[in-house]
Amino acid sequence: MTARVSPIVEQRARRSEGTSNEAILNMVMRALEQRRLSGGCLADVGCGQGDLYGLVRSRFSRYVGLDAARYEHFPEGAEFGQIDLDTGEIPMPANSADVVTAIEVIEHLENPRDFMRKLVRLARPGGWVIVTTPNQLSLLSLVTLAVKHRFQAFQDIHYPAHLTALLEVDLRRIAGECGLEEIEISFSKSGRLPFTARYYPRALSLALPRRFSDNVLLIGRKSMN
Repeated sequence: MTARVSPIVEQRARRSEGTSNEAILNMVMRALEQRRLSGGCLADVGCGQGDLYGLVRSRFSRYVGLDAARYEHFPEGAEFGQIDLDTGEIPMPANSADVVTAIEVIEHLENPRDFMRKLVRLARPGGWVIVTTPNQLSLLSLVTLAVKHRFQAFQDIHYPAHLTALLEVDLRRIAGECGLEEIEISFSKSGRLPFTARYYPRALSLALPRRFSDNVLLIGRKSMN
């Protein structure tokens, strides 16, 4: 499974180094476990180095990682397909995945609605779509916006890798417009204190996850119709 990818898109993808931190991966796993999702195919769109594979390989019979770049440490035993999400279609049949994940991908793209439509198209009727992105409503992000007039994850150092900042309400609206139901939002429950390398106490992030989480997750179910 391959698609033609421009050097600019591949270079932009590689700036992220293709990794996800533990808090983000744990957030995704909680969403899967809470709904007891397992069995068939999980398509990991924007998979990077395939960090999710080791966590889900025992839950799903098939893992397909899709990205603009194949990283050196992409795991053996996992399927890989190359894609250009800004310009091309995902090279998998429609309605072929039980779960579709896009972990810290949507903020890298020019057209989030088009991207969400592609994810929903890939999911089977009744399948699930999971999208994560930086949480613009965290205290860290709001303080950065007030001081620097830009969200924390969208400063000059992040550009042009990070293009599109989405609020929680944007995620809900886009998901609903693209045909997802049973939409829910959750948070990573891990957040960094403004202007430091330290993190909030775990108890605080658990008590007020929207304000003290660096990342947000949307999950929704594709209509059976």
